[in-house]
Amino acid sequence: MVQILNLRDLQMIERVHARGGRFRYYPLLAGQEGAPGNFFLQLSNTFDDFASPRHRHNFDQVRIQLQGDADFARDGVMRPGTIGYFPEGVFYGPQTIAGESLTLVLQFGGASGSGYLSEAAFQRGIAELKQKGRFEGGIYKVDKPEGGTRNQDAYEAVWEHVNGRRLRYPEGEGAQAPAFLQPEDFPWQPSPGEPGVERRLLGRFSSAQTALSVLRLAAGASASLSPNAVLFVMKGSGDVTTGEDKPPQGDWERYSSIYTGDSAVRLVAWTESEVVQVRLPQL
Repeated sequence: MVQILNLRDLQMIERVHARGGRFRYYPLLAGQEGAPGNFFLQLSNTFDDFASPRHRHNFDQVRIQLQGDADFARDGVMRPGTIGYFPEGVFYGPQTIAGESLTLVLQFGGASGSGYLSEAAFQRGIAELKQKGRFEGGIYKVDKPEGGTRNQDAYEAVWEHVNGRRLRYPEGEGAQAPAFLQPEDFPWQPSPGEPGVERRLLGRFSSAQTALSVLRLAAGASASLSPNAVLFVMKGSGDVTTGEDKPPQGDWERYSSIYTGDSAVRLVAWTESEVVQVRLPQL
């Protein structure tokens, strides 16, 4: 089923999270809870009090830096326009924010089949763990009877609490660090059979063939979209259709997000547009 969300229809909210500092976000698209390919897309607003230690996850991430800088220490700095791919099982960070940051964050189950913990389950886990310990700077701390604390990565602690077992991390399929990509370094290629459409392929990742690309559409042009893909509009406006004889599924504009589901979907541009497409893993 096609999903389309426009920021004008949403409100930014404060989010309880497992890292340090103030955190606001727009909750955007979400997949199917409990499925290996579950995903969650959010537009995150963080500040210079944000604190996240070096850590890793059992899921994949794609991040698009929209405003401000996000510093990942030895891994590099994401500046506005940078698109980052963070493989499951690979350490990154620590992360700090200079001033204020606006980042699109897509988190999803990767090639290992470990899945992705839903936002609802994650928030429930945080609330329950707070009854026994505390979250500080991205670490979950529990006081020990003999003195001192037992420390654990915050997300890891929540995951293990919710699932009732130890989290075993994927190997990362040989990746040693996240990949920070500058789309302008990749050439535009005409899209065969689609006048007015060009594409930049930024890369294919993992054995499950996650693919990152950017689409550029002239006003009036239309482009076919991959199934099981998440899209984010960097500029422009238009609508989405599932067939020439069918009415549009909805309109989109700058900072809109779209999920194609398993439909045959076409993106129709009313004005000149650029859209980032993430084809989710083929699990």
